[in-house]
Amino acid sequence: MGEFWPVPDVLAHLAGRWRVARSVRDLDSGDEGAFTGETVFRPLDGPGLLHEESGAFTWQGVTRPATRTLRFLPGRVAGTAEVRFADGRFFHDLDLTSGRYVADHPCKADLYRGEFTVRDAGHWRTVWRVRGPAKNLLLVTDYARED
Repeated sequence: MGEFWPVPDVLAHLAGRWRVARSVRDLDSGDEGAFTGETVFRPLDGPGLLHEESGAFTWQGVTRPATRTLRFLPGRVAGTAEVRFADGRFFHDLDLTSGRYVADHPCKADLYRGEFTVRDAGHWRTVWRVRGPAKNLLLVTDYARED
């Protein structure tokens, strides 16, 4: 087996509860923050999963509650997903059949580039690099299956 763990069906793989640990670094200022919490992928009324993340985010010494909701819908190719924001806007595609995927998301003048890697059945990681006039960030998130 190689460095990455292939996932034949991303929606089936992600379903359930995951512990989340995220580091956030502003590459211009050097400020660092952290998020800890959980992500639950639960079935939608139709096909796909509702991604609900909740926890605490600490930035510049201040900790606040933080949440995020996304929708993971079946992708155009079997086993893949189309990720959308809670309001329905497109975020990115996700294909983990090789165990690794890179996605781009333009946000105004900034570009979010995400690398998704699966280590094994219970661990995966996202690394988002955000570059542009408004942001210069590195976000690294590790997921560990709870159930």
